[in-house]
This record gives sequence, C-alpha cells and structure tokens, in this order.
Amino acid sequence: MSLFIAITDVCAREILDSRGNPTVEVTVTAKTETTGREISARESVPSGASTGRFEAIELRDGNHEYFGLGVQKVVDHVNTKIREALLGMNVLEQALLDRRMVELDGTDNKGSLGANAILGVSLACAKTAAKALSMPLYRYIGGINAKELPVPMMNVINGGAHAKNSLDFQEFMILPIGAANYRDALRMGAEVYHFLRQILNEDGLSTAVGDEGGFAPDFADNREVFRYLGRAVEKAGYAVGEDVVYAMDAAASELYDEETGMYIFPGETRSCGCGEDCDCEKDGEASAKDDVSGSVKRSSAEMIALYEELVDEFPIVSIEDGLWEDDWEGWQELTKRLGDKVNLVGDDLFVTNPKRIKCGIDLGAANAVLVKVNQIGTLTEALDAIELAKFAGYRTIISHRSGETEDAFIADLAVAVNAGLIKTGAPCRAERTAKYNQLLRIEDELGDTAKFVSKIPVKNC
Repeated sequence: MSLFIAITDVCAREILDSRGNPTVEVTVTAKTETTGREISARESVPSGASTGRFEAIELRDGNHEYFGLGVQKVVDHVNTKIREALLGMNVLEQALLDRRMVELDGTDNKGSLGANAILGVSLACAKTAAKALSMPLYRYIGGINAKELPVPMMNVINGGAHAKNSLDFQEFMILPIGAANYRDALRMGAEVYHFLRQILNEDGLSTAVGDEGGFAPDFADNREVFRYLGRAVEKAGYAVGEDVVYAMDAAASELYDEETGMYIFPGETRSCGCGEDCDCEKDGEASAKDDVSGSVKRSSAEMIALYEELVDEFPIVSIEDGLWEDDWEGWQELTKRLGDKVNLVGDDLFVTNPKRIKCGIDLGAANAVLVKVNQIGTLTEALDAIELAKFAGYRTIISHRSGETEDAFIADLAVAVNAGLIKTGAPCRAERTAKYNQLLRIEDELGDTAKFVSKIPVKNC
C-alpha cells in the first residue's frame, strides 16, 4: 500500500523580501495516516526587478499599502481557494498537487490566483513531504543520484535594473572554476570579492552594493569592469582564465526599444568605446546609432559583434539574455556565431517555460536555460523545463531573483537536478549567503559522494 500523508492545513502570510517589498510565505501542514504525526514546513516566494514579459503573473494588490505592492490578495487566495482544493490530498503527490492548482487557476499565465500564490504552496508541499519522510530536500526532489554541487556564478558588479549607476549591462559574474570542491569555490569567490572591494576603495570608486550584493560603481564601459575583475582575481592570488572566469547578464530586453528595433545604452556616450583616453578618430563622432542625447544605439548585429569582441578579449564563458526576448532570428545568429565558445543563456527568452524552451531547441536558439521557479509557478513545471533542456543538451543554471528571502530552496534544487551551476548573487547579504551556506551543509552531508565539476563545458552533451 502506498504511503499517504494527508494535507491538513495550508496558510499564508505577507512578509518582506530583501528589497523591503511584500511577498508571500506559505506553511503547509500534513498528517501521517499511520501514526497521526503532524509535519509542517514553510516557503517564501522571491520576486524579480528585471522580468520577462512571458513570465507567469505575480499578483499584487494595487492599493495604497506598500505603494500597491502588497500581496494580501495572494494570501487570501492561498488561505481560501487553494487551501480548500488541497485539503485531504496526499502531500507526496507533487505533480498532482501542482496540476490541481494550475487547473484551479484556469489561465495560461496563472493570472487568476497569482503565480506567487501557487508557487509558495507548491514549494511548501515539497518541503513538507521531504520532512515527513525524514529526507533532505535535494534527495526527495532528485533521488539517489542527486550529488553534484554547483559552481557558483557570483554577481560581483551590478548594473542595469539592479543598480543606479552608469552600467547598462545588468550583471558581471565570477566563476571560481579552479576549485577542487564547492567549499574552495565559495572561499575563492569570497576572496576575490573582498579584494575587488579593496581595489575599488583605493581608486575612489563606490563600494555600495546593488540588489544582489554586487558593487555598483560608475564605470566607463563594460571592458573596464572586466579589467577590474582581473585585478581583483590576480590580487587574490589566482590566475584569470584558469582559476577564475567570467559571465555576464546583458538583460538586453531592458535595453531594447521596440519602436526603433535598436538597443539603447544610456550609460554610454558618443565615444570610441575604448574606455580610456585616446586619440581614436571615432571619439566624439555622432553617428546613426547615437541618439540626440548622446546615448549609443546598437542593432542586433552590432550587439552580436560586441559580444564577439568581449569574448575574444576576456575569459567569458556565459552570456545571459544577450538579445531581446522575442528576437528569435537574432538569437539564432548569436548561437551560430558564439554557441561553440560560450553558454548563451535564455532567461527572458525562455522564462522557465517548456513551450518556449521547445521553440528555442527547434530553432537552434541559445544553448542554456536559466531556471527561476517563480517564472513558471510550480515545482513540477520547473522540473519539466529542466528535463527538456537537459535532453536537448542545453545547460541548466538554477537562479535566484533580485528580490529574495532568507529561504534556500534553490540550493537544494541545484543539487537535486545536478545542474552544475547556480546564480545566487554576491557572497554578501544574508538572503544570498543563505543559499551558499546551505550548499556547504549539503556538501558535508554528501561526504565522499559529493561531485564538483570545476570545468565549465559549453553544453551538457
């Protein structure tokens, strides 16, 4: 007879995320059929600042409280409609629970109940089930082969929507691939981070941090960022390109102007782009790609050319959201040109949605998927997206959001699916270090069976 652990309660409350905005926290309680023992676990839902238009709907109140960002409607949906639908169901039947909530919502984008309502319950159910079985969460989700610790992609310089500075690209990351294990990787990343702070201070640049814990100084251009990263890596005693490599999130959809079909770079002015004083004949010239305010404009082709230049100049292994989320032709060309050199990661492009991932696979667009569970709204659908991506040879990267909580679910998820890579910000701020610290615990728990693949292949296949 199969084990039945009945859900006896589902309740939610409004809490604050790392940006001081409201989000929802859900507690699920279940009771074992044989012993009557009650088990409960809670889960909180993150929120993004830079969001794709195809993401599942995050429901907000829109009233005078919290500038309209309250989630009391979501709390009410969890405490009434969702609770009534799930009471008495087996908490171990994750796929069935998730399907029940999706059907209850009845929309394609979870806009009726809110993806934040559904996700909070979905993840809390998984935690409760794991606890009821006295299993680690990563083992419950991933099974006996869940053992690979991910390489951390640490966002140490913030720009774009994550910081109020001159940088147009959103994230600049370090990957400590020279580490022998996860613990060493975390240490190496933290050391580079602190040396970067020291160098910025010495040069009179701001060491204030952005939403994800990275520093947010004003730089002349993207190349200057990578030069500073190189200085920090070397000062920490590591070799650029061997011990530490780079990744970036362009968040190009945030720069794209649909009216002109161009990417606008307000942080860049009419210059040669060298980032240094020079006598380049292009310096100061206005051109068709500059607007009247001096901001640089780039076409899709020029964006691809820029990435090729950066990849040739610096040890960049991953570029996320390099083009607009609906520029499928551009993504195809980008993949043809750089797909055998770096991971081309779809975030806004794919939004963890199996339908859009399937489209990308069919078109040969991108070669990696960023997985954010709140983009799709249930654990089951996120796992489906990961399975589809891996089957096609696409890399999977488990990711946080800029508005996070102290919850560490994604750390367990990264190990559960053997993703190999995780994005969860700088080694700074408690909502980021909570994930890194949970991975330390998991590595200790796995002991000799823990696996850490320090070299980053472009694709899984």
